[in-house]
Amino acid sequence: MTDFTSVPRMFLKTVADRGPQVALRKKEYGLWRDITWNEYRDHARWVAYGLMSMGFEPGEKASVIGENAPQWVMADLGVMCSGGVTVGIYSTNAAAQCEYVVSHSESRFYFAENEEQLDKALAFRDRTPLLKKIIIWDMKGLHNFQDPMVISFEQLLDLGREFEKTEPSLFDRRIDAISPDDLAVLIYTSGTTGPPKGAMLTHMNLLYMSRAMGDVNPVAAGDELLSFLPLCHIFEQLFTVLANIRYGAMVNFIENTDTVMDNMREVSPTVGYAVPRIWEKYYSSVMIRMSEANWFKKICFHLALKVGMAHARKKLGNQPVSAGLALGFRLAHFLVFRWLKKRLGFDRFRVAFSGAAPISPDILVFFHAIGVPLREGYGQTEGTGVTTTSAGDDIRIGTVGRPLPGCEIRIAEDGEILVKSPGVFKGYYRNPEATTETLVDGWLHSGDVGTLDSEGFLKITDRKKDLIITAGGKNIAPQYIENQIKFSPYVNDAVVVGDRRKFLAALIVIDEENVVKFAQDHKIPFTTYESLTRAPEIIELIQGEMEKVNKNLSRVEQVKKFRILPKKLYEEDGEVTPTMKVKRKSINTGFKDLIESMYGGAAA
Repeated sequence: MTDFTSVPRMFLKTVADRGPQVALRKKEYGLWRDITWNEYRDHARWVAYGLMSMGFEPGEKASVIGENAPQWVMADLGVMCSGGVTVGIYSTNAAAQCEYVVSHSESRFYFAENEEQLDKALAFRDRTPLLKKIIIWDMKGLHNFQDPMVISFEQLLDLGREFEKTEPSLFDRRIDAISPDDLAVLIYTSGTTGPPKGAMLTHMNLLYMSRAMGDVNPVAAGDELLSFLPLCHIFEQLFTVLANIRYGAMVNFIENTDTVMDNMREVSPTVGYAVPRIWEKYYSSVMIRMSEANWFKKICFHLALKVGMAHARKKLGNQPVSAGLALGFRLAHFLVFRWLKKRLGFDRFRVAFSGAAPISPDILVFFHAIGVPLREGYGQTEGTGVTTTSAGDDIRIGTVGRPLPGCEIRIAEDGEILVKSPGVFKGYYRNPEATTETLVDGWLHSGDVGTLDSEGFLKITDRKKDLIITAGGKNIAPQYIENQIKFSPYVNDAVVVGDRRKFLAALIVIDEENVVKFAQDHKIPFTTYESLTRAPEIIELIQGEMEKVNKNLSRVEQVKKFRILPKKLYEEDGEVTPTMKVKRKSINTGFKDLIESMYGGAAA
């Protein structure tokens, strides 16, 4: 599976094949700017030379923080081409969190997007003595800023151009010296417990994954991608970096995080990917919008959706589709869904992926009903992002697909999913204890519980540590119930509790946009977010949504009581990770009184 010795070698081969073609696009000042493969290579080369001119050695680390942009990946490739290791940092991280990653990774250089990210570095640089230089790629507001430790991205490129003249063969020598087992990236897992751990991914890990993913669901040079998930996360790197370099797919960078939906409509990518929260938001916006449509549009949509859902359930259940149903689906697509997909920017999707967290099966069925070929993938950073996914149209709802080629899965006696593949990481950086716990005889202990069916499809039950054991001794998987609750357009998140209790209860985070719209439409008075969550009509609204969910659950799985959280969950409050995964321990502690009020304790 490793047909190249390193990611830079694969990169240079693609540049040689596609030099003048467009590799990257970025919208600036209302216009899309094209960057060719030759320009991409030149910038990565000058980044590498610039770093090497300042003493950057093979195996050393350089951190990158900022929103998705061409400079992010140019820095990434430049670091790797010089034999170094890229360390991505979430742009939402506070200064203390950035300091932890820079210090723990022993980063020598720090690429930062703008003044905001620079300020974080200036706050901790005195405590990170190994940090040598800070490089800024957006100098807005900083042109008169003077600091010997800080240079612009353009100044780095200038250093690189000059140093290349004195050492014209150094770039190639550094790349030739990289072996498949050398570290390529350190990805700090956001983690729902404790400080983040640096997962060591090698060039072999990345090369294997880039090929294995494409073998299952082919990507081609004519494909277009929209880059908007955090680039320091393995999920986005699979596409913006690996699919781009391996297959020559064009990457379009969003203007900013507020323009994702607008840019999606402009680009209409051919390969779609997002975390469940995004797909859920698209679903809820469609349903709310259609509830406000005129009677004719409403009738057309619901008739088409009824046909689409029937068609999707047959297809996804691996059952034959009658000629009448197939004709009805084509008609529904022609009259309704093709216009809906165009409005969303989904009209060119060949394939679409949901990953990084579990998604409700109902959401998957809905997207297949409107003609979006969405499938769920499963994996973790420690396995280079993907362990299983569905291939082509061979999708089974309720499963996360089959293992990738070259990947082996075993279910331990306690139900834990164990993984062995060329994608399994080298271990956690400077953390041998955690490495020993996670890697045993070459098997990655995922921490997830699941089952394999007779056809090799994997079903995820829950996180091993999240399983709830009720007072009656029943084992309950909360994620399944939470996904059912989050199917409601009025619910943004749900946390099911009930370990050692007589019944299950839930903490609910409302979908602010949709609930505010409901309140305005029904003339429900409120002044603040908290007052909205306490309005009797809103509590009644959520009660109705919970009753719908309970109808489809066994008695022991039913949620008997719930409380709406008086606030949204924030990363800075330690309640969710940067990828918006709930930190259950933090929630259980922070809202202890609210939880106790559902079990007869003092009211919050």
